[in-house]
Amino acid sequence: MNLIDETIAAIGPLDEAAMRDARDHQARLTKPPGSLGVLEEVSVRLAGLAGRCPPPLPEPAAVAVFAADHGVHAQGVTPWPQEVTAQMVANFLAGGAVVNAFAAQVGARVSVVDVGVAAELDAAPGLLRRKIAPGTADMTAGPAMTAAQARRAAETGIEVARELAAEGARCLITGDMGIANTTASAALIAAFTGLPPERVTGRGTGIDDATHAHKVEVVRAALARHGLPDGSAPPLEVLAAVGGLEHAALAGFVLGAAALRVPVVLDGVIAGAAALAAAALCPDALGGCVAGHRSAEPGHAAAVEALGLRPLVDLELRLGEGTGALLALPLVQGSVRVLHEVATFDSAGVSEKDAGHP
Repeated sequence: MNLIDETIAAIGPLDEAAMRDARDHQARLTKPPGSLGVLEEVSVRLAGLAGRCPPPLPEPAAVAVFAADHGVHAQGVTPWPQEVTAQMVANFLAGGAVVNAFAAQVGARVSVVDVGVAAELDAAPGLLRRKIAPGTADMTAGPAMTAAQARRAAETGIEVARELAAEGARCLITGDMGIANTTASAALIAAFTGLPPERVTGRGTGIDDATHAHKVEVVRAALARHGLPDGSAPPLEVLAAVGGLEHAALAGFVLGAAALRVPVVLDGVIAGAAALAAAALCPDALGGCVAGHRSAEPGHAAAVEALGLRPLVDLELRLGEGTGALLALPLVQGSVRVLHEVATFDSAGVSEKDAGHP
């Protein structure tokens, strides 16, 4: 059995008994039932993931920023030069990016995983050198990846999830970096949801109207080139056709975390596209996924709706890196802390509402 199949075999559904216990416990806490809204359901799902109530606190957290370049950049879908990917990786490693600032605020550790940057990166603390190829091929001319590359990228994501969990992480955060990766994300989201390119293709780093119209047509051409959407196409084949090395790695990252029963807070559109691939490979992998935020990218709204996830934050973010997920992390942690620390009506000696009165 290969690593992907072995990991999928280890993923099970959420524990219904633990979820019942969590709902019952929420109902006994010193607050009106349901008054914490979406956070109550987050805590219930994480109890189901852990198989017990209360579940472990999802801390400390670790961010894995998967970095890779994209051959579709040659189609002029962004004004940013491809070299920015490697330059931003250096910025992450130096601690100078927004992801570093937000991670420091919540005590999360940042690792950068080079799965496909089109430059040789020097060894540095925090860098995991796992390069599979120096970027993808142009998805409008042929498959972005070979089948072997897509599989190896997914396996790398599984391995990184295992490593971070073994080092003590109790919550994993998805991060990404790759110039032109919103183009590949739009193609993946269209391929997995069946939505038309114009519905799921956004402005990425902030392109003008003409470039955006061109980007939509590039996504449309890539999908047509590979006969997508095609409901019968295996998920790894879809990833290989129009995805990025970081998308495949993030899909593996989600699978790896699910097999370990470790929660994952998803970031924006790149993570959403990868989560669609992970869900296509194993629907139960979504059990421990929390949508950290709703990106300004239209494809992200489509992805989280298709995944059935409720974003916790909506601030019109479109940076990536893991930033939106990190902002949501205290909400996820707070939802579980309630189960650990808030008194019940009985233990606190607080009277409950009289069931006989409105």
